[in-house]
Formats: sequence, C-alpha cells, structure tokens
Amino acid sequence: MDLSTTIAGVRFPTCLMNASGALCVTKAELEALGQSRSGAIVTKSMTPAFRQGNPEPRYYSFPGGSINSMGLPNLGYPAYADIIPTLQTFGKPVIASIAGLSPPDFLEAARAITAVSPDLIEVNLSCPNIAGKPQIGYDVEASRALLLELKKIVTVPMGVKLPPYFDPVHYEITARMLLDVKVDFMTVINSVGNGLVVDPEEERVVIKPRYGFGGLGGAMIKPVALANVRAFWKLIGDSIPIIGTGGVVSGTDMFEHILCGAKAVQIGTALVDEGVGVFQRLEKELGELLQRKGYASLSDCRGRLQEL
Repeated sequence: MDLSTTIAGVRFPTCLMNASGALCVTKAELEALGQSRSGAIVTKSMTPAFRQGNPEPRYYSFPGGSINSMGLPNLGYPAYADIIPTLQTFGKPVIASIAGLSPPDFLEAARAITAVSPDLIEVNLSCPNIAGKPQIGYDVEASRALLLELKKIVTVPMGVKLPPYFDPVHYEITARMLLDVKVDFMTVINSVGNGLVVDPEEERVVIKPRYGFGGLGGAMIKPVALANVRAFWKLIGDSIPIIGTGGVVSGTDMFEHILCGAKAVQIGTALVDEGVGVFQRLEKELGELLQRKGYASLSDCRGRLQEL
C-alpha cells in the first residue's frame, strides 16, 4: 500500500508524522522520531532562547482527550540549528517549526533556521497557552504582515500552523490571505484553546498554569479539526496542501482527515500516550482500511467526502 505523499515538492515516505509539541523537544526525542515509522521529523516550535515553559503539572491525559498549557518549552533556535543537520541523516523530511512572542522573534528564528536548510519551515501562528499573548492566527492582517516579512527571508517551502476557526468568515478571510501570501502548506489545527478539565474527586483543576485553563487535544477535538480541514479544502482545493491535525488515534481517524482533503496527518496526544510505536500501528491500520475499500493510494480518496 502506497502511503507516501508530496507537499510543496517534498516527498514524504508515509503521510503520518508527529505534531509539533509532541515528544519533539530534545535531541533524543527528535532522533527517536527519525528512527520511527514517522514520515517526517517535526521540531518543537522554537523561540530565540531556551524556554523552560510553564510549571508542572502542565499536561494531563484523560479518556477522550488531553489538556495542556506547556508554555512553549524548547531549546531555542540556536540548539535546533545545530541538531537539524543530524536529523537530515535519517532520510526523511525535517520540518522546523518556528514561533515567537513578537514578530522580531519569528524573523530572527527564520534567519537562523533557513541557514541550515530544513526541508520545510512551519510558522506557528497558533500558540494558545502563553499567558498574556494572543494567537496571531486570529488576526488576519497581523498574520499577513508577518508572513510577507518571513517570505523575504525563508528560502525553503514555508507553511503555517493555524488555530481552530469556528466561523465561516474566518475560513474565508484566512484562506484569501494565505493564497495572497502564497504559503506552501498549512497545518490545521492546533489545540482548541481555553478548555478546562476538573477532577471531581479532588475538587480541583488538573493542570497548574493559567488557573487550569489549557489547550484541548485528542479524540474529542476531531470534529473541530475535520471541519477546519474540510472548510479550507473547499476554499483552496489543491492550491495549498493541508496537513490535518487533531483527534487522530486510529487509522480510521487518519482516513477521515484524508477524505476531508488532507495530504498528510500529524499525531499529537496519541504519540504522547503511546510513544513512537504509534506510527507503526496507525500506518498498519490505515493501510488495511484503504486496501479493504479498494484504494491503491491516498490520492484515490483524498478530498472525496460525499455530501448529502
């Protein structure tokens, strides 16, 4: 079964990979992804300097999902610039995810990371868990201005990681902006922000930062993720390849993302819960499902969700 895919001219041996943020902070974690069945190595969203992140506990998994307020813990872009050449020896694409607390942070990271030539750069416009910092992805004109500046710097395919949108107008204006800027791919979606999980026995919240509020992930957010993938695919078609993210815990979940229009799928909560062995399981499940349905490749079914 051919599960390969191509995004922005870059071939991925399989269509599944880690989501930035899930077991991809340290060199050891990134090398484990290189040795796994993941079709790519996606780095943690990196900032100019090392960040310890928010206080523990900051991640909590529960039946049906997870909640986190990580606070962008990462090694800083100088460390990842040193690591990326090693990651490229694993023979799969390396996606460098960059973030920042201000536009100059993004530009500084882009300059340094472009110099080591990862296969793609993902601009994280959707960090919902830094106290006092809004998601730039909800401000279309601020996003446009930042991306246009980054396009002057970045020489490899550049895409965006977006927050979830809930209003048709947001899909429309964001799609127009991304087409105007000519981004090379889009990752949809990041976690659903400002959730709250309560432990009724202890009568308290389950994570420490931000009074217990955090981003939701896992199976429970799949309908939101699928809606975003489908809405953008209907607006942009194949003009901008879509990487679907959110709620993937089975091969069937991957298939649903592909039906909605995704060319590849990222794994977050399931990777944290199961470790890198999750890629082999999901690859097997998706391959068996496609074979049972008579599809020879992803392109045979991508975007072909039927409507009533």
